[in-house]
Amino acid sequence: MTALASRPDRGSGSVPVVTPSSPVRGQGGPDATPPIISLTGVSAAYRRREVVHAVDVSIAAGERVAIVGPNGAGKSTLLRLIAGTIPARSGRVLLGGEPVERLDRAAVARRVAAVPSVASLPFSMTVEEVVALGRLPHEATFRGPREADRVAVAAAIDRAGIGHLVGRDARELSLGERQLVLLAVAVAQSTPVLLLDEPTVHLDLRHRVEAMKLLVDLNERDGTTVVAVLHDLALAAHFFPRLLIVDGGRVVADGPPASVLTDEAIRAVFGVDPVHALRA
Repeated sequence: MTALASRPDRGSGSVPVVTPSSPVRGQGGPDATPPIISLTGVSAAYRRREVVHAVDVSIAAGERVAIVGPNGAGKSTLLRLIAGTIPARSGRVLLGGEPVERLDRAAVARRVAAVPSVASLPFSMTVEEVVALGRLPHEATFRGPREADRVAVAAAIDRAGIGHLVGRDARELSLGERQLVLLAVAVAQSTPVLLLDEPTVHLDLRHRVEAMKLLVDLNERDGTTVVAVLHDLALAAHFFPRLLIVDGGRVVADGPPASVLTDEAIRAVFGVDPVHALRA
């Protein structure tokens, strides 16, 4: 069951706001799992332009959440706020119950692995050397990689299905292959939270599905909390049990796909026919 409301849109009309009528995991309630990610009244800006407005979101440990919305809605900014790479202008961001701004980068890296949508490599590195970067937060100072780190790298390469790329210069890979290498880096990092910004943007259809299956496996088998920004509504609805719809810097819907991806919401937020938006 969901409740529908409306908020003024940028100009005319209104955008439907869908809110759960019963607590979603991580959003409170007597039986809710304590949140591993919490944003309370969070706003953020680039220079003077505010791009996220008074967002309240809680995500429990072990959830799998997709953030969807039109371009410029503030989706990637939410990931940066969670990872602590940009500060909140107002409000509070907690990671594992601690204010993210109080954690140093090493502490954040042990809690959060982030996969960007575009990867740039400034110098030559083999695929396995790139994947090994995921182990840096766990290495003892001045001692270098341990056997456990080498095992973790090999396992991540196998799990991401990129064994055939071992030995190649990562800069020479296609964008899609490079994206799979970045997923392997995140797997090797072995953090309780995985943040992904458009992880399938450069992948063909088969590899998109395989990447989604990997995220599901990390979530269900390892208990990793997965938060991914996606543009493909069909993939998001199929592989993620909870969606956040972001529009104009605000979370306008939060809940299961069947509840939030209504025809009304798709037309209002995305400006397209729902039949085309959800076509696989």
